[in-house]
Amino acid sequence: MSKLERSSLDFLEDLRKNNNRDWFAENKSVYIEERENVISFADELLKNMNKHDQIENISGKKCLLRIYRDVRFSKNKVPYKSHWGLSFRRATELLRGGYYLHIEPGNSFIGGGFWGPEPKDLKRIRTQFTLFGDEFQTILNDKTFINTFGKMRGEQLKNGPKGFDKEDPHIDLLKYKQYLISKTFTDKEILSPDFVKTANDTFKKMRPFMNFMSEALTTNTNGESLF
Repeated sequence: MSKLERSSLDFLEDLRKNNNRDWFAENKSVYIEERENVISFADELLKNMNKHDQIENISGKKCLLRIYRDVRFSKNKVPYKSHWGLSFRRATELLRGGYYLHIEPGNSFIGGGFWGPEPKDLKRIRTQFTLFGDEFQTILNDKTFINTFGKMRGEQLKNGPKGFDKEDPHIDLLKYKQYLISKTFTDKEILSPDFVKTANDTFKKMRPFMNFMSEALTTNTNGESLF
């Protein structure tokens, strides 16, 4: 079973302290070696995830995000990210949402959900909340969900969205503009030989959340498919 190596974290720590192009060029061979370790881990994780979900990415290499930062419109001109980022997109139009694994010394976490829904998708989700908010709240209140992710996070409106009843019993859900869940991990946990299993199990526990959202985005109010 593939595992993340301590050296892959050490490289990130060194990069954080020496985040410039000269240092990176001198250590390019180290970067390539550690990148291959992360890709190998991602391949193993992807294989496990596809046993319970359909992931669009066909390889760990495709899941690994670029380490080079886009600094064109940023005041922060540091050229490299000091973390490894793995993104797993669900496949087909019927399976919505994405999974993410962030690997960084002292700041590793697994996340998932819907970061920037389009206006039409926001409206569909909110409409489903007005009809089936109790069902979604049951998912959020589930003991396993709370023990794993705590609570749903995301940017919210101060007041209810236009076009929806301000007295709706699920107004707290209607205020959300993002729908995000996450779980943090220590360095010891992510370097454990069985972290592939832990990460996969964590993603699997997102499924009720993901499935509700997928249905909201792919069916009309009568439950009929939009595709």
